[in-house]
Amino acid sequence: MLEKIRVPRAGPGRPRKKPDSVAADKAYSNGPCREYLRRRGIRHSIPEKTDSQAARRRKGSRGGRPPGFDTERYKKRNTVERAINRLKQARAVATRYDKRGYVFQGPRLPPPSLIWLRS
Repeated sequence: MLEKIRVPRAGPGRPRKKPDSVAADKAYSNGPCREYLRRRGIRHSIPEKTDSQAARRRKGSRGGRPPGFDTERYKKRNTVERAINRLKQARAVATRYDKRGYVFQGPRLPPPSLIWLRS
């Protein structure tokens, strides 16, 4: 999913392909995910699974250091999760019934606008 990110620039130039940081849940707390983010230079806030913590502690000094975790950045993830859940309440956004792309993209603007107006 991270490979498909394209953030357009304000001026001329290619779009950005790398996010500043990533916040994910414990499902993405595995070695390959963390290694991929580290290799691309992307900061991440991913909590460590309890079984991974136990395995690392069992190994002692060979287990390495615990991965860095920013609790304040991780708390902001909740806001995004709630926004996505509110968007999924709109039937046209949650499921795709239309065959043509332009018809499917049409109802994507009203639900976020209504959520913004209600808040």
